Amino acid sequence: MEIISHRGLWESEEEKNTVIAFQNSFKNGFGTETDFRDYKGELVISHDIADENCITAARFFEIFKSYPIQSTLALNIKADGLQKKLSDLLKKYEIKNYFVFDMSIPDTLGYFKNNIPFYTRQSEYETTPSLYEKSEGIWLDCFEKIWFTEDLINNHISREKKVAFVSPDLHKREPYDFWDFLKKNKLNESNKLILCTDLPFKAKSHFN
Repeated sequence: MEIISHRGLWESEEEKNTVIAFQNSFKNGFGTETDFRDYKGELVISHDIADENCITAARFFEIFKSYPIQSTLALNIKADGLQKKLSDLLKKYEIKNYFVFDMSIPDTLGYFKNNIPFYTRQSEYETTPSLYEKSEGIWLDCFEKIWFTEDLINNHISREKKVAFVSPDLHKREPYDFWDFLKKNKLNESNKLILCTDLPFKAKSHFN
C-alpha cells in the first residue's frame, strides 16, 4: 500500500499546499494529494478560492520532477473545464503516475475523453460510484465512520480497480483503528491500495 501526503508534508496548517510542504513530501518519498483550480487563466494550487499568492501548477510539477522518486499524485479538481490546460502540463512535464478525482459528473466525462485517468468517489453518501467502468480506481471516503468492509475493498481490487483510502485523520478523527483494520487484514500489503493521510510518517511507522 502506498502512503501519500494530504496537501504535502506539513507541520502547521499554513504550510498546506505550499512549496515547502511539497518539497518535504517528495524528498521523503511520499506521493501527494493536492488541489487544482484556475486563476486568471492559469492553473494554480489552492483548496479554497484562489488568489495571487497561490503557487502555479507548473511550479508544483517542477518541484515533483526535481526528485528522483516520483510517487503517485492525486489531483483534486476544484473547478470545471481544466482538462486542456492540465493535459498540456502533464505532457510538458512528462507526468505519468497520477490520477484526478472529485470533479462533477459532466466534467469527469471530459477527463475520460481526454484520456486522463480518474478515480470515482464512493462514501456513505455516495454508495454507488459514478462512471465506475470508465474509472481507474475508487476514492474511498468515510465522512462519519468506517462504513465499508474488507469484501467491498477486495471486490474493487478483483475488478482491476485501485482504491485510495481517505484516512480518518483528514476528517479530524483518530486513524489508528482503521490502520489496524488494514493491517489485520493484510490490506496494507496490496500494491492496489493507497492511503491518503495528514500523518504520513506515523502511517509509515505503523505499517512497518
